[in-house]
Amino acid sequence: MTTAQLTSPYQHYVYAYPHKTAYRRLPDRPALASLWAAEPKDALSLYLHIPFCEVRCGFCNLFTRIGAPDGLTGAYLDALERQADAVRDALGQEGQVRFATAAFGGGTPTFLTAAELERLCDIAEHRMGADLRAVPLSVEASPATATADRLAVLAERGTTRLSLGVQSFVDSEARAAVRPQRRADVEAALARIRDARVPVLNIDLIYGIDGQTERTWRHSLDAALAWRPEELYLYPLYVRPLTGLGRRGEEGRPDPVWDEQRLRLYRAGRDHLLAHGYTQQSMRMFRRTDAPRQGADDYACQTDGMIGLGCGARSYTSAVHYSFDYAVGMHEIRGIIDGYVTTTDFTRAEVGYRMDGREARRRHLLQSLLQAEGLAADDYRARFGSSPDDDFGPELGRLADRGWLSGTGASGLRLTPEGLAHSDAVGPELFSPAVRAAMAAYARK
Repeated sequence: MTTAQLTSPYQHYVYAYPHKTAYRRLPDRPALASLWAAEPKDALSLYLHIPFCEVRCGFCNLFTRIGAPDGLTGAYLDALERQADAVRDALGQEGQVRFATAAFGGGTPTFLTAAELERLCDIAEHRMGADLRAVPLSVEASPATATADRLAVLAERGTTRLSLGVQSFVDSEARAAVRPQRRADVEAALARIRDARVPVLNIDLIYGIDGQTERTWRHSLDAALAWRPEELYLYPLYVRPLTGLGRRGEEGRPDPVWDEQRLRLYRAGRDHLLAHGYTQQSMRMFRRTDAPRQGADDYACQTDGMIGLGCGARSYTSAVHYSFDYAVGMHEIRGIIDGYVTTTDFTRAEVGYRMDGREARRRHLLQSLLQAEGLAADDYRARFGSSPDDDFGPELGRLADRGWLSGTGASGLRLTPEGLAHSDAVGPELFSPAVRAAMAAYARK
C-alpha cells in the first residue's frame, strides 16, 4: 500500500473480511457436510440473495443484473430450492439446527413479484427451517419495487426491517449517480412502507455525488428525517471499475479534493443525525435512540455460522468462507446466473478462502473495531488466548499514532471519532499480506 493510498480516507468498504476478490477456486471442492460437521449450528444466520434489479445504479458494483427474461426468476427460485435442500441436508440433524437471523438481499429482492416473494419465504421456512416470524428478518428494497402487494407479503411473513435505497432526495443528484428516480415516487414508497407497519425502516443515503453541496446534503437528510426512520445509513460514494461511473478514473487514484468533500459531508451528516436523536453505531450506521433493537448490527454478515443461498451469497464457517464466482461486468454476471440456474449438484463448495487462526484474529479485530462500541479485550482473550497487542501491536500502534485509536489491548480498543471517519482506511490497514496479494491479483471481470 502506497503512502498516497494511506492518506486517503476512502479505500475499501469492509463489509466482509476477506473480500470476495481474495476468493479462489477450491481445488478439492470440499463437501458442505464436512465443512459444517463440527460447526455450532444453534444460532445460524441465513441470507438469501436475489441478483436482479430494475436498473443498475452508476455506482453499483454488486452482483446483480438488469431485468430478467421471461422465466428466469422462476428458474432462479427453482435453483434456490435445490441449493436449500442440499445445504439443509449438509447441516445434519434437524434438532441441532436453529436460525437466529435472516435477511433477503441482492440485487433487489423486491424485484420479485408478490407471489415469488411468498415462494422465497417458503424456501427460507420450509426448506431451511427458519422461523421468519420469530427472528429478525431484514429485506432490501428500491422505491420502484416497494409496492403495496409486495410489502403486504413481507409484513405478513414477519419482516422486521425494510431497507430502502434512496441515496438522494434531490432528483438532479439521483440522475448524477445514474439512479433514475423522482422524489415524489420515493416519498410514495416511504408512505407505503410505513402503512405496511414494518417495525424498522432504514433509509440509505449517499454523499459525494457530483454537484452535491452541504445545503443539498442537509436537504436529503431532513427529507429522510421527516419519516423518522429507525435507522439511517450514510454511504460515501465510490467509483469502481466496470460500473456506470467507472469512467471517472482509475480505482485507487488519489483525489484529495473529492476526499475532502466526502469527509466534510460525512461530518455534517453525522453531526446532524446526532443532534436529531440518533446514535452512531459505525461509520455508516445511525440508529434512532428509541428504536427497537434488531439483534446483531451491520457486521453480522461477517460472523461464523452464516448460510448464504443464491449465486451472489457468501457462507462462513470457522475454517472456510465460500461462495460462487464473483463478477461486476454484466456479461460475466449473466453467465454466472445462467450457470447457477442449471446447477443440479449444490453439495460442494466451489470458490472460497481458507481461514487460519491468524486470519480469524484479524477478522474479529476488524468486525469489532469498525463498530462504534469497539473491541472488548476480555472477549478477544477468551476466544484466542492472547491480547490484540500481542497479535497486532505494530498495526494498532500506527492507528494510535494517527489519532484514530484509543484504549489498550489490555482494557479494550475503540476508534476515535476521527478513526470512525476514516474506517475505510482503518480496515484495509489491517488486511493481512496474503489477503492484499490475493485481492491485487484478482482479474476483474
